[in-house]
Amino acid sequence: MNEIELSAGVIEYEDSGGAGPVLVLIGGLAMDWRLWQGVIDELGPEFRCVAPNMPLGSHRIPMAPDADLSLVGLGRIIAELIERLDLDDVTLVFNDWGGGQTMVSHGLLERVGRLALVSCEAYDNYPPGMAGNAALLSAKLPGGIALMRQTILRRPTRRLPMVYGQMSKKGVPDALLRSWLEPLARKEIQRDLRKYVGDVRRGKREIEAATAALGGFERPVLIVWDSEGKMMPTEHGRRLAEDFPNARLVEVEDSYTLIPIDRPELLAAELGGFAAA
Repeated sequence: MNEIELSAGVIEYEDSGGAGPVLVLIGGLAMDWRLWQGVIDELGPEFRCVAPNMPLGSHRIPMAPDADLSLVGLGRIIAELIERLDLDDVTLVFNDWGGGQTMVSHGLLERVGRLALVSCEAYDNYPPGMAGNAALLSAKLPGGIALMRQTILRRPTRRLPMVYGQMSKKGVPDALLRSWLEPLARKEIQRDLRKYVGDVRRGKREIEAATAALGGFERPVLIVWDSEGKMMPTEHGRRLAEDFPNARLVEVEDSYTLIPIDRPELLAAELGGFAAA
């Protein structure tokens, strides 16, 4: 993988290269860039895809001890990454994690030409569903993150609603999930995740307050939302499409939140057409 040293520490990222339209792809808690592997494969050499390992539990290099890993702080990391890589007219894509809205409200999208929100946290759904609240509880309890990791590693409990049952209809491949959770065995990676999850009250205020700023973002927005899952309410996708002045909504069947895993071909087609427009 590629590495870049930012103010908060070293970030690893996958870069498909190429001179085509640039997409920067961001996932959620305990997921690395491979959430997007199927989408990147479908987009092929006509697009340049940059997918960082965000410091949300599946990153392999711990952040600086004083790094700001709040919701807004992570948005600043993305903005700095885009600037340091000298990317322009970026199509910035989020799945599961809701940092896109706060990047709008904090003016962190200077180099972003298009924004795509794919079944992600929004409005009062932060942290999202039973799985999000379970993660919050694990960060508060001594040894909770290690216990959460062991719970997810066990196949019988993995499909429960409070674990991964509401995230992927197809199911995250076992080998991929295990590799996502491997870094969380380390104390310093647990520390980074705990800094983010432990700041959820302020993050909740930030994401709710961001709603007022969405109407001022006039660049193109694509909302891709699953119509079957329960983790990200269907009405939130429709509401986002109304709150942004230049938005288009695509509702996806046969998928839960992790559309990049459940329907990569469809998502790649939508993102490719959007980025190339």
